[in-house]
Amino acid sequence: MSINLTRREFAALGTLALGAKLWGQCDGGRLATPHKLGKLVLRASSKPGSYDSISVDCPFVFSHNDRFYLTFVAFDGVGYQTGLASSSNLTDWTKEGVILKRDPSSPILKYNAAMNWILRENDLYSPGQLKQVDGHFLGAYHAYPGAGYEQGAAVIGLARSKDLRTWVCGPPILRPEDGTAWERGGLYKPCLVEKAGTYYLFYNAKNQTEGPWHEQTGVASSKDLIHWTRFEGNPVIPNGSTGSMDEKFASDPCVLQDGNRWAFFYFGLDAKGVARDLVATGPDLKHATKCAGAVVDVGPAGSVDSVYAHKPSLIAWKGDLYHFYCAVSRIEGKEVRGISVARSRPWS
Repeated sequence: MSINLTRREFAALGTLALGAKLWGQCDGGRLATPHKLGKLVLRASSKPGSYDSISVDCPFVFSHNDRFYLTFVAFDGVGYQTGLASSSNLTDWTKEGVILKRDPSSPILKYNAAMNWILRENDLYSPGQLKQVDGHFLGAYHAYPGAGYEQGAAVIGLARSKDLRTWVCGPPILRPEDGTAWERGGLYKPCLVEKAGTYYLFYNAKNQTEGPWHEQTGVASSKDLIHWTRFEGNPVIPNGSTGSMDEKFASDPCVLQDGNRWAFFYFGLDAKGVARDLVATGPDLKHATKCAGAVVDVGPAGSVDSVYAHKPSLIAWKGDLYHFYCAVSRIEGKEVRGISVARSRPWS
């Protein structure tokens, strides 16, 4: 007998107590963002028929032309579409509408068009300015084949734009059936990095589409953005051991350079069903050591992130590190899913 579950339903299944065992040690102090704003900076519109009527999710923050921008994935009950918001101070955000819509005529984008990353400068302590390739901004999307919340095995592709408002999606570059067992169930959030002429595409994936699954993070590389080779050592961020904070999921990578090391931000899901943002570090883009503890943890009952604090996106401004994440709470039994932010310095 098979059991069909959504990602949210699976996350809620956990019943085991969280163990005290921590991972391999690394210096994560410089990467910590313990000071939460404590409120949503972007939320669902709740307007029937709107692209963002039910939830907003998966932030990606950057700067362009002396202004901050944030792409987000919005859900309306049919599937994902990608929105854009702008800000002058990283806390007050104005939605600018849909920038990547689903396409009923496309077999890939018929129900979902979730763009999760735009190629940006690599430095963690930077304003996250965008790079261009052949005069275009370069985004990475993933799309599920069915209607509803993340239905079916998703693929990953690239999208291009000259103005950040109109995007043209190319065909899939990664499909789950072309990978090994850990990713055969479907692909999730892409993160695109360019270093010394090579492109690295990080992504999380699940090992099966039905029943409880595991999610881990791997990487593929390319010189031409057309031909991609999966790293033979995948997953580069595997699940942790029993009792760890990423025992079930090691997902949604955000990979940035911190001096002579790389920081692999991601979220972990433990066996209790708690999701929080974690980090690993490494000397290159294919090897990472997990840091003990969370960089953004769930909050107390009644807070905007009392259920989940996950899906990281980071940027620096005036010497402070800002960590955007998807904050989930429940109010009167109903899930509230929006975007919040924490930073390295206390809020005044």
